[in-house]
Amino acid sequence: MTIKLITIGKTDNKQLTLLIDDYKKRLGFYIKFILEIIPDIKNSKNLSEVQQKQREGELILNKISNSDVLILLDEDGKQFDSVAFSSYLQKHMNSGIKQLVFVIGGPYGFSEAVYKNANGKVSLSSMTFSHQMIRLFFIEQLYRGFTILRNEPYHHR
Repeated sequence: MTIKLITIGKTDNKQLTLLIDDYKKRLGFYIKFILEIIPDIKNSKNLSEVQQKQREGELILNKISNSDVLILLDEDGKQFDSVAFSSYLQKHMNSGIKQLVFVIGGPYGFSEAVYKNANGKVSLSSMTFSHQMIRLFFIEQLYRGFTILRNEPYHHR
């Protein structure tokens, strides 16, 4: 199985980029992981919130195939602790799917079309974080999940 993370806009902070790259490399020992960054929408200041979500939604949906399982990182999604999230990953791996796709939306969230195509929603916290920080937090949780599944000492209880 492949896990893909789709995000909107690049990460400007070099320290965050270094940490993201470190966890991407670590994840490579467990699973094929792809980070796909959709460039920011040009002239978004001239668009309404709905128009921006629609444009981003079209770009997101173009990156997904019919066989993918699409999970949105959304404030209204299901929250897991790290052990439960590792079980969630294992369940998807056991299901025989080829690609599990997680998406971090733009600043206004997701379009209705993206919600309609989603197979589920996950929330990392009831707090609000920047979209750039969420990338790091999510990739770290993926890595943590795989170390839990392998009974490795990275995760301490």
